[in-house]
Amino acid sequence: MRPYEPRKVEEKWQKVWEERGAFRPRGRGKKVYVLEMFPYPSGRIHMGHVRNYTIGDAVARYLRMKGYDVLHPMGWDAFGLPAENAAVKRGIHPAKWTRENIDQMKRQLKLLGFSYDWEREIATCDPEYYRWNQWIFLKMLQKGVAYRKEATVNWCPHDETVLANEQVIEGKCWRCGTPVVQKRVPSWFLKITDYAERLLKDLEKLEGRWPERVILQQRNWIGRSEGALIRFPVEDTEVEVFTTRPDTVFGATFLVLAPEHPLTLELARKGGKEAEVREFLERVRRRSTRERALTEEKEGVFLGVYGENPVNGRRIPVWTADYVLYEYGTGAIMAVPAHDRRDWEFAKKYGLDIVPVVLPEGGWDFEKGAYEGRGKLTNSGRFTGMDSEDAKREITRWLEEEGLGEFRVSYRLRDWNISRQRYWGTPIPVVYCERCGTVPVPEDQLPVVLPRDAEFTGRGNPLSASDQFVKTSCPRCKGPARRETDTMDTFFDSSWYFLRFCDPRNDREPFSKDAVKRWMPVDIYIGGIEHAVLHLLYARFFQKFLKDLGLVDEEEPFVRLITQGMVLKRWVSVGRLLEFLGLSEEDRVEDLIKKLREVKL
Repeated sequence: MRPYEPRKVEEKWQKVWEERGAFRPRGRGKKVYVLEMFPYPSGRIHMGHVRNYTIGDAVARYLRMKGYDVLHPMGWDAFGLPAENAAVKRGIHPAKWTRENIDQMKRQLKLLGFSYDWEREIATCDPEYYRWNQWIFLKMLQKGVAYRKEATVNWCPHDETVLANEQVIEGKCWRCGTPVVQKRVPSWFLKITDYAERLLKDLEKLEGRWPERVILQQRNWIGRSEGALIRFPVEDTEVEVFTTRPDTVFGATFLVLAPEHPLTLELARKGGKEAEVREFLERVRRRSTRERALTEEKEGVFLGVYGENPVNGRRIPVWTADYVLYEYGTGAIMAVPAHDRRDWEFAKKYGLDIVPVVLPEGGWDFEKGAYEGRGKLTNSGRFTGMDSEDAKREITRWLEEEGLGEFRVSYRLRDWNISRQRYWGTPIPVVYCERCGTVPVPEDQLPVVLPRDAEFTGRGNPLSASDQFVKTSCPRCKGPARRETDTMDTFFDSSWYFLRFCDPRNDREPFSKDAVKRWMPVDIYIGGIEHAVLHLLYARFFQKFLKDLGLVDEEEPFVRLITQGMVLKRWVSVGRLLEFLGLSEEDRVEDLIKKLREVKL
């Protein structure tokens, strides 16, 4: 018997598969769309990839043999900071580095024999792809979903660039070690908060089809809460606060504004505390919002002015403190130290009043800490003696009647900042004209292509230094204008790629409606649990926006989700996977999904 020579045998049959188009959909029969999350082209396949793609391949082959018309594509999530870092370190252009990595990883995937339809291959760094990123952005701009405002970012003064939270290590830039500061820069946002309620409600459709852990993480990330928006008079203005505990409003003994709040410096000037507050703000700028949120030691400065608690007329001081973040709620809080741990710690540190307004049965020692539970109201005017849960509704209703506040639903979810001060990403298709202001690039001028003359020095945004790119003419008045030099967050690229796979060579539109009617939604989506929020949430958001445009019919892009876990010590070979799952020829697709979700590989 001749020995088995895998390289010869595999090369022979892989060539036959390619010549015959064995893995292309037939275009007839019942469809199944099987998709694994596409990889970043880092240069080589690792075992995490192998596990993910092997599960998908086994599913796709099984369903193909069962007679389904299977769409099983592959592509590359190819933009991102690692390519730009490689350009700085290796003196090689990000496009060249990325293309070489794609070629290497594609060879590896083909050697593994995965049953992909390579004719549908896409790379998000191709102008043919990111043209449609820009097209979608323009549609969002037209609908008011995309907008521009200032945002607080981590800023490296040496490298002159924005840093992600993960790139700030012990308060310093991961690359050069320079202390990082907080800086306000104009940025482009997507109004994902407009979709918060739909994103939350439609999770019910995914129950039993997505892992419960993922659904729970998305619910928590969206973070719906009901409460009251209350207006506190301060000097000749008002400070609005949102609270989920309107039952404690009678115990509010001071106000705290985030350092970035637009009223902070204004009120500090009125209170004669500008110099002290500016020095405090400078210290806060050196810390990331994550550090501030997690810190145990709270720091603040009195602004020198007083406000009024609108429910009892109490005169209350106004502070700024590091533990209040401008990005959350209204950027200001009513501090109720008797019933909030952080407020209690702050009040104890600075000698501020603590007034109990909710008491549990048996009482509470407020010298030892805040009481945050349910109880009976005290020191609360007409509401004294009421159960605190009932008081939430009654006090909110009373605030509305008196014109002091109103019922409000709030979300932890914040609008998505897509601006990145980097080269290797999709250019944002906007120009700035002194005469016309902010002008969208017309659709017939897309794509706005990345220039080849950019210099990668590791300092600043390479696009800003490219005259070839920056200098342009205004689409409206034809006068001189400058291009936006921010590029898009790479999560923008991956938020709709599954739709492009349905119609990847379409040069007239991102995809045809007939193609997505045939293939969408994705029936089986396979990837890591680390994408539970962000990618999966953004993809759901894009799907809903595109549905509002009438381009897709489904509210949800992925019917079933399999999170395959991490590769640790064990693995099951491709040849034994179906046997390992204990499947028979009579098993249905639903049986296969159930087995894959339950199995411990």
